[in-house]
Amino acid sequence: MLKDLEKRLDRYMVDRVPFLSRTQIQRLIEEEAITVNGRVPKSSTKLRKGDRIVATLPPPPSGAIAPEDIPLDVIFEDNAIIVVNKPAGLIVHPARSHKSGTLVNALAWRFKYISGGELSKVGEEYARPGIVHRLDKFTSGAIVSAKNDTAHWRLGKQFEMRRTDKRYLALVHGHPERDVENIDFPLGKHPLIKEKYAVRFDDTGKASVTIARVRERYMTKRGAKYALVELELKTGRTHQIRVHMSYLGTSIVGDDMYGGKHSSERDFDGESDAIFFARQALHATTLGIRHPMTEEPMMFTAPIAADLARAISLLRAATCALGIDPVVIAPGTTIDLAAAGL
Repeated sequence: MLKDLEKRLDRYMVDRVPFLSRTQIQRLIEEEAITVNGRVPKSSTKLRKGDRIVATLPPPPSGAIAPEDIPLDVIFEDNAIIVVNKPAGLIVHPARSHKSGTLVNALAWRFKYISGGELSKVGEEYARPGIVHRLDKFTSGAIVSAKNDTAHWRLGKQFEMRRTDKRYLALVHGHPERDVENIDFPLGKHPLIKEKYAVRFDDTGKASVTIARVRERYMTKRGAKYALVELELKTGRTHQIRVHMSYLGTSIVGDDMYGGKHSSERDFDGESDAIFFARQALHATTLGIRHPMTEEPMMFTAPIAADLARAISLLRAATCALGIDPVVIAPGTTIDLAAAGL
């Protein structure tokens, strides 16, 4: 501030951010999204010369998302959040090359015609209202979206502060060297390929930590090795699991961007030569959060898709046919494989 103002913080912010109402500004202050001199203020705080205001604001509103009748597998829904088991192939939100056919369009339809409510306005400017976190297009599994702004801010803070518990299952090529691996390699944009990410030990790399725990090891009659791995995300970088597993030499099945191979049933000792696994075998299986309105701990399990279940079933049978028990008892695992459809 360049001079003393006889004005409350909330009134000053309304003047500076005209697309937000005073009530919305007050809610942001309550959610600690606005600070004065590094401290959490009150809406009534009077501003003085030299005060430094830092605010994390939603972008200005834009056009509405077109509702589209796309079936959803809903795990949980109330008036604040919705948790969906996203299928592989469904993009989370509209982007430059995909203006429709996304999870956001599907949610807009559901809220308008089935369950009521609406997506939060946070992120609306970039066509991703209500989207708190994301999954890659070809990664399936649990994803939570917010149905009001307060729920969005609170959930967003949980993800930012790493207070959530995100566990994935992946089918990988090869056998990891250790049953439990703490993968701590910084990630950044690939130096040559625009769409890819890579382990970067220069100043572009961001801290990235994944804990990999082997659940089952498989062997086919041709000697091919595979493993089912439970992955715990400690950070949430783009393509984090895919890059980390590739860097260790155990690329995810189907993930041809990072060294995985498309697979037929015969690759898993099945009968058909037709390719049936052509996407990364990665599934966001469990998601633990605190409900943004009640603070109640909640844990959601998303049953795995039929293609991944089929691949694992074939590999279990192939391994047992060789007289090998595929099960690995690794400390720290939490995913109930039976509850996940395995």
